[in-house]
Amino acid sequence: MQNRRLFSTWLTYLRAMAKWLAVSLVTGVLCGAVGAVFHIGVHRVTELRAAQPWLLYTLPLLGVVIVWLYKRLGTEGQSTNDILNEIHSGYGVSLALLPAIFFATLLTHLGGGSVGREGAALQMGGAIGYQSGRLLHLDDSDLRTMTTIGMAAFFSALFGTPMAAAVFALEITTVGRIYFAQLFPCLVAALTACGVSMAFGVEPTAFSLAVPQTDAVMLVRVAVLAMLGALLSVVFCEVIHATEHAAAKLTNPYLRIVVGGALVVVLTLLLGTTDYNGAGMDVITRAVEQGQAVGAAFALKLVFTALSLAAGYKGGEVVPSFFVGATFGCVVAPVLGIPAAFGAAVGLIAVFCGAVNCPLASTFLALELFGGAGLPYFALTCAISFVLSGYSGIYASQRILYNKLKTDYPTEN
Repeated sequence: MQNRRLFSTWLTYLRAMAKWLAVSLVTGVLCGAVGAVFHIGVHRVTELRAAQPWLLYTLPLLGVVIVWLYKRLGTEGQSTNDILNEIHSGYGVSLALLPAIFFATLLTHLGGGSVGREGAALQMGGAIGYQSGRLLHLDDSDLRTMTTIGMAAFFSALFGTPMAAAVFALEITTVGRIYFAQLFPCLVAALTACGVSMAFGVEPTAFSLAVPQTDAVMLVRVAVLAMLGALLSVVFCEVIHATEHAAAKLTNPYLRIVVGGALVVVLTLLLGTTDYNGAGMDVITRAVEQGQAVGAAFALKLVFTALSLAAGYKGGEVVPSFFVGATFGCVVAPVLGIPAAFGAAVGLIAVFCGAVNCPLASTFLALELFGGAGLPYFALTCAISFVLSGYSGIYASQRILYNKLKTDYPTEN
């Protein structure tokens, strides 16, 4: 009798595993294909803008098109927070969000808006996952899991970091609580999407990094830089939110995006460089691999990003946080006796971790971006940044369940 119960239980687990394997593979293929097309599209419009500098002047006009597109598709006001709310409360995700954020992000990058692409990834992935679940007539709990799976898959397709993507999707929604039942499908979907994306010719994001030998003195120095990065992550989030709040006073979305776009154009002309337009991956690469960055680059990127997002341009905040952290770390590191390039990597991870409140995903991200040689340094960085960043975060719908200083105590934020 006991053997029969054990066998029956094992079959139940096997059926569940087979179910999630199937839906995760399908979701991974869909997100991988769409993600690859999206990645290539962003790359192509960025190249076009570099070859045709006059496209910068079209940013306000492209903003008008973005607002019109969102109104036309009935997705006005929807963002990554809506994806998180679906996972929290089962509000649902509109399929129209997929084309809206896809084309709006391409238009933003074409005109030189200072945004990333992961916001689009989470929204498109969440929409694909949720709508796939509806087609399969899954229940409410499974629909929330499907939304999470889609987020993991699309993030992986864009960055080529499946482990970080899977853990990020689990960790980002509710800090302090992870549903490990979702780990297997998220990881399968992320690995599948990464493979599909690579088949389309999308190379994983990775950097060549020289890591100093692990010793007590360098650990202390890195800890200090991590503390500064945590503080900067708070500044990053607060400036983004404060600018959005101020811009909301312009209640007409067309006027708001035109004014914001015009300000980005004017600032670009005054500075005489396009380093702060678009995602800025070339600047990040220079900082991490060559140890080169302009002293005020992190502050300028923050201003450009805050203006772009507050105005209504689409993309995301994560890659800009990479930029801010990498350039800050590159400049500050030599003062602390840390090699500039390695300091850029530490700064990147510190600001990212503090902004998203995901220490495990941030550690995996460091592993996949920079390799395993610096893992002790990056793990320490994530632990410090998570605590010292407090309850700030780039996603208003993210929930932080527990106090960061007291085990099992509810958060007071």
